Amino acid sequence: MAFTNINKPSDYFNTVLYTGNSTDDRTVTGVGFQPDWLWIKDRSNARVHYLADRVRGDTKYLQSQSTTAEITSSSAVKSIDSDGFTTGTSTTVNSNGETYVAWNWLAGGTGVSNTDGSITSTVSANTTAGFSIATYTGNGTSGANFGHGLGVKPSCVIVKSRSLGTQNWQFVSKALSATPFASGNYLKLNSTDGMGTNTAVWNAEPTSSLIYLTSSPDTNSSGATYVCYAFAEKKGFSKFGSYTGNGSANGPFVYTGFKPAFVMIKLYNTTVDHWYIQDSKRLGYNFQNPELRPNSTNAENLPGYADMLSNGFKLRDNGDGNNGSGYGYIYMAFAESPFTTSTGIPTTAR
Repeated sequence: MAFTNINKPSDYFNTVLYTGNSTDDRTVTGVGFQPDWLWIKDRSNARVHYLADRVRGDTKYLQSQSTTAEITSSSAVKSIDSDGFTTGTSTTVNSNGETYVAWNWLAGGTGVSNTDGSITSTVSANTTAGFSIATYTGNGTSGANFGHGLGVKPSCVIVKSRSLGTQNWQFVSKALSATPFASGNYLKLNSTDGMGTNTAVWNAEPTSSLIYLTSSPDTNSSGATYVCYAFAEKKGFSKFGSYTGNGSANGPFVYTGFKPAFVMIKLYNTTVDHWYIQDSKRLGYNFQNPELRPNSTNAENLPGYADMLSNGFKLRDNGDGNNGSGYGYIYMAFAESPFTTSTGIPTTAR
């Protein structure tokens, strides 16, 4: 039996809820670490998603629902702190009486220069958790590559141009095909579109140190700046997989090997539909846990789509967006607690 190396997943990923108060220098704490990637969404109102990281700089953000270029704001997140973050008065992150969710990941700090590839990147990597943030400047050359810092081949890669306001979020997962990069298989995080196939965007599999690029402006326009979030699957902490829907409220069970803290899914092989996120903090577990949509400004919506269980999640909705009969879905999930610890003892037995 293989055991996890991460007995306390909240040291590497944690969800925090808070209510806005429109007060400048409002501090949000309780993350448990200094988040290197911070994703905030207003739950109660239609507002943009706010994605910041310490490599790009605390006050710079991108929006998952939009192709918009990076924005710098001193009134939104003003600083990322040792146990959370400090906001200004921007309604995106701190409107009085409105409720918010913040998803937080730990990488490796503000980043260091990585010269492994033909393009020098700045990388913040946490090899234990299998997560890295890399920024780079494109050179417009097909076959160019940059270092990602994980030490193993990534299971999932998300790339967005910071400086070009017309380019889609690129999302590539091992769950899309056996060789998704070489086959040019990708999704757009900002879109309801199903899987696209275009070797002009991706055409080579990453290695344990490098991610390869084409000359597409989505990933490598000359002089344009980019950010890449790369993930390697870690037993008991993260899972990047797929499932087939059955069109029933008694939907399929998806084994992850841990109790999920966060699950994001997307229909990929047929008609268009939204991305969906559930987490374990908003109203607790199971079907009444509301979903949010990374490609939409919409407020959270009830009911959710799945029960979160001790070792995976079970679909409880028969909608096409998450459980259409015969449809294919990909997911990325992070743990609240592993099903089996590093000692081999199930968490339910401790």
